[in-house]
Amino acid sequence: MECVVQGIIETQHVEALEILLQGLCGVPKERIRVHELCLKSGPSLAVPSEIRLLCDLAQPTPSWTVRHVGGAMRGAGAEQISVLVRTMVESKVSNNALRFFYSLGYKLDHELLKIGFAFRFQRGAPITVTVTSANKMPKLHATDEAVPVTPGIQMVEITAPTAGDNYNEVGAAVSSFCEYLAPLLHLSKPGVSTGIVPTAAAAAASLLSNTGGANTPQLLYLFAMSCFQMTLLCEADAALYPLHEHDTELDDFLMLRLLRIMWSVLAY
Repeated sequence: MECVVQGIIETQHVEALEILLQGLCGVPKERIRVHELCLKSGPSLAVPSEIRLLCDLAQPTPSWTVRHVGGAMRGAGAEQISVLVRTMVESKVSNNALRFFYSLGYKLDHELLKIGFAFRFQRGAPITVTVTSANKMPKLHATDEAVPVTPGIQMVEITAPTAGDNYNEVGAAVSSFCEYLAPLLHLSKPGVSTGIVPTAAAAAASLLSNTGGANTPQLLYLFAMSCFQMTLLCEADAALYPLHEHDTELDDFLMLRLLRIMWSVLAY
C-alpha cells in the first residue's frame, strides 16, 4: 500500500521548487527519464486489469519494472485523512516483459515518456517526491521524438509506503511535508483538481531573486537545511530519551513558522 498526493506546477516555477526541495530533503536529486507503457487486459482474461511497464532510461543499462495500482481505501477512515491510500504492487522484470504480457493477452493502451527529477528521503516515513513532465510519442516507442502532453505544466507527486496498521501516521507525515511547499503548489488526493496556486509566481520570484546582495537560492538552501537539521536533532532526542514526552506536532509547527517567516522576509 502507499499514501499519495498530487499537484501541478508551471514549468517556469520548477527551478524554485527544486531549490526548496533540495533544502528540505537534504539529499541529492535523482534524474528521471522513464518510458511508461500502460497495458490493459484483453477479452481472453476473465478479470479486467491494468498494469504499467516502466523502463528506466536514466540508468546506463535500462531496467524494467512492472507496477499495478489497485483501488483506493474506502470508508470513514479514508475520508478523514488528506492523502489517498491505495494498494500498489511492483516488481523488477526482465527486458522481455512486454512480449510476455502480450502473450498473456494484454494490449498496449498508451505510452508516455516521463522526464524530471525525484527526491527520496526519510521524515516520519520513507517519502518520495517526483516532479515530471509527461510526453507523448508520435510513433510507437519513439522516445526520442516525444513532445509534451501539457506544455508548461508539470506533475508533482508525493508517495510513501504504508500498511493497514500505520496509514494514519504515514499520511500525517506526508501531509506535514506538503505544508512546506504550500507557497508554490497545493497537493491533494489524485483526481481532486486544485489548479495553480495564486501565490506561486510571487513565491518563485522571491526564491530566485537576489536580496541584499546575497544569492537568495543559496540563502534558502542554507535556511531549509538548518530546519532539516533541527528536525533531525528533535528525532534524535526522541530516540535517546524514549521516556521523555516528545511532541512531533510542535516540531512541525515550529518548522512551519520558520518557513513562513522566511517567505515573508524574501517577499520584500
